[in-house]
Amino acid sequence: MNKKYKVGMYGGKFMPFHKGHLHCVEIASLQCEVLYVLLFHGGSQEIEILKTRHEDWLQPENRLKRIKEACKNFKNVKVIPIDVTECKFDDGTEDWDKETNLVLEACGPLNAVYGSEPEYADYYKRAYPEATYELIDTDRTAVPISGTKIREMTEEERKKWII
Repeated sequence: MNKKYKVGMYGGKFMPFHKGHLHCVEIASLQCEVLYVLLFHGGSQEIEILKTRHEDWLQPENRLKRIKEACKNFKNVKVIPIDVTECKFDDGTEDWDKETNLVLEACGPLNAVYGSEPEYADYYKRAYPEATYELIDTDRTAVPISGTKIREMTEEERKKWII
């Protein structure tokens, strides 16, 4: 069966990887011969969250383990961690342009980039000009959740959403 794209990428910090992320992987995997799911870790937003939140489920190695487990039945999905610790501006915030090279080293040329945030379109167009930015569930109607909301939940409430 021919797929719409040869190589796609879906990346994030996945704090935590949840049902909304899995929904995106499911759709993207149907459209791509190979889909890379990239766990970006060491970024400034992650570091800020981890300063006050020390739970095991938020640690990068545990997020990677959960993502690999959730994606194990997708034969065309490859899960790769990307350490962005060194990709920062002088003020300590993330420099996505520096991260671009790490993505291309991990994945090679991309035909599609997946996400649910329309505001990232300009960056993706600049970083991966050959790739189409495919938006999935931008209004979060298919899976009405975000990582921010999950981090605010009790442990019992989180169980409904975390993969």
